[in-house]
Amino acid sequence: MEISGSFLALLLLLLGFQILSSYATSDSIYDKFVQCLSNHSSPSLQASSIVYAQTNSSFTSVLQSYIRNPRFITSSTPKPLIIVTPTDESQVSAAVICSRDIGIQVRIRSGGHDYDGLSYISDVPFFILDMFNLRSIDVNINDETAWVQAGATLGELYYRIWEKSRVHGFPAGICPTVGVGGHLSGGGYGNMLRKYGLSVDHIVDAKIVNVNGTILDRNSMGEDLFWAIRGGGGASFGVILSYKVKLVGVPEIVTVFRVEKTLAENATDILYQWQHITDKIDDDLFMRLLVQPITVKSDKGATKAKKSQKTVRITFIGMFLGDSTRLMPVMNKDFPELGITKEDCKEMNWIESVLFWANFDNSTSVDVLLNRTSASNFLKRKSDYVQTPISKNDLEGLWKKLIELGKPGMVFNSYGGRMNEIPASETPFPHRAGNIFKIQYSVNWHEEGAEADKKYLNLIRELYSYMTPFVSNSPRASYLNYRDIDIGINHNGKDSYQEGKVYGDKYFLNNFERLVKVKTAVDPQDFFRYEQSIPPLPYSGEIDRQRASSARSLLDYRNNFWFLIIQVVL
Repeated sequence: MEISGSFLALLLLLLGFQILSSYATSDSIYDKFVQCLSNHSSPSLQASSIVYAQTNSSFTSVLQSYIRNPRFITSSTPKPLIIVTPTDESQVSAAVICSRDIGIQVRIRSGGHDYDGLSYISDVPFFILDMFNLRSIDVNINDETAWVQAGATLGELYYRIWEKSRVHGFPAGICPTVGVGGHLSGGGYGNMLRKYGLSVDHIVDAKIVNVNGTILDRNSMGEDLFWAIRGGGGASFGVILSYKVKLVGVPEIVTVFRVEKTLAENATDILYQWQHITDKIDDDLFMRLLVQPITVKSDKGATKAKKSQKTVRITFIGMFLGDSTRLMPVMNKDFPELGITKEDCKEMNWIESVLFWANFDNSTSVDVLLNRTSASNFLKRKSDYVQTPISKNDLEGLWKKLIELGKPGMVFNSYGGRMNEIPASETPFPHRAGNIFKIQYSVNWHEEGAEADKKYLNLIRELYSYMTPFVSNSPRASYLNYRDIDIGINHNGKDSYQEGKVYGDKYFLNNFERLVKVKTAVDPQDFFRYEQSIPPLPYSGEIDRQRASSARSLLDYRNNFWFLIIQVVL
C-alpha cells in the first residue's frame, strides 16, 4: 500500500500538533487560572508572577528544584499543567478556589521528599501548589512553642530553635531538607521518639485551607479535623499552611556513637540481643541500625593477595540525651554485647548532634541547616514493623538473602519508651505499643532508564517479600511517610473506598475508619485526592457527577483545539 506525499505530510502535521496540544491546554488553563487568582486575591497581586505555565522558561527549574527522587525527572514523567508558588496564605486560599472552579486536581508540595513522588506527579491533568515560599518560623521560648509554615524544612526549624535556646529542641526527622508540611502531617519520626514520641504528639495548633478556600485554625476546624491532620496526611483534607508545635527540653550535652560490626565480628549474636533490649532500654537512648551487604578484603597471609568476600555489616548508631558518663553504665548493664567503650562516644550539644545524624563532619557550620538543596540518587523505600524478635537462624537466612540480592539495605529503628505510653488512637499514626522496631527497606542507584528502574525495584520487592514471615500481619503495617504505592493505589472511581481501605488499613490500622468519617465530613466530594488519599464514604452519584464535570471541562479544551486543527487541515 502506497502512502501519498500529501497524506504523509498530513500525518506529520497532526503529530506535530499532538506534541503541541499539551502546551495549548497548559496555556488555556494558565490564562483561566491567572484570571481566577486575580479575581480572588488582593489587587496588588500580579497573579502571573506566581504561576508558571509549561511554556515559561523557568517552568522546568521550578518543577525540578524540589524533586528529591530522580526517577521522576524523565521525559515520560507526567508534568503539571501549571505550577503555583504562593507567597502568602491568602494566595493559597485563592488557588484552592480556582482549582475547584476550573476543575483540575491539585498536588501539594512542601519539601519534595515524597518517596514515590505523589506530591508532584499524577496520571490526570493537575497543577502543583508549591509551598516553598511559605517558610516562616516564629520561635517563642517563653511559652516553649514555635509556629512553622509548611514550606519550611526541618533544618530551618532546628536552626531557628538553636538561635533562641541551647536547651530546647524538637522531635522530628534526621534529614534537614525534609519539608515540615508533609513530615508533620504524616507522623514525624526521629531520634528522640523513645523519649518524646513523634512530631505529631507535640502539635498544639494548626492552620489549614479547606475545600471552600477558608483558612481555619484549631478552634474553627474542630477537634476531628485537627486529629486527622496530625498523622493522617494533610493533603487528603486540605492545604496545611502551618503548625504550632511545643518544643521539648534537651540537655546541654548529648552523646552519640557509631559502631560497625560484620558477621565475622559476631554481628548476628549482637543484633539478636539488640532485639530483646532496644524497646526496653533507658528512654534517653535511641539506636538506629544500618544493615548492608558489603564486600571486604581478607588477608590470606603475607605473600598472598587479598581476596574479596561478601558479608553483611551492621552499623549501630546511637543518640543518648545525656553525657557519656551516664550512658556507659546503661550500655554495660543492658547491652554489653556491643562492647561500646567511652572512646566510641562523642559528646556534643543538641544542634551538633543534628549535624552528626545528617552525616556532616565535625567542622561543618550549623548554617548548613539553612541549605534547602540536597544531592539525590534514584531510590525506592518500603517499610515494616517487627513485633517478635527474629531468631538467629532466620537472621542468618536474611544475611544470605541480602548477599544474594547485593544492593538493597535495611534500617532498623528502635521503638519502646514513650511510644509505648501513647494510645494508638491518640493520633492517626497507630504504630505504638507492641512494636520492637521499624524497618525501612532502601535501595539507591545511579543508572538511568526504565531497565535500571525495573531491576532495582524488583530487588527491593524481593527482599520485602522475603521478610513476610517476620513482620506484622493482618494487616502488614506500613509507615505513611515512607510512601509506598506498591501496597495499593486508588483510582478515585466508584471503588474509591474499597481501594483506599487496602492501603489505609496498612498505614492507619484501626484509625482508618475514623479518618474516612472526617474526610466525608470535610470533603465529601473528594476534591483533595491523589493515589493514596483518604477516601470519603461511598454515597450518591454526586461525586461521580462532579468528577465527570471536571473531566468534561478539560476534554472541551482538547476537543475545541482539535476541531480547529481539523478545520485548518480541511
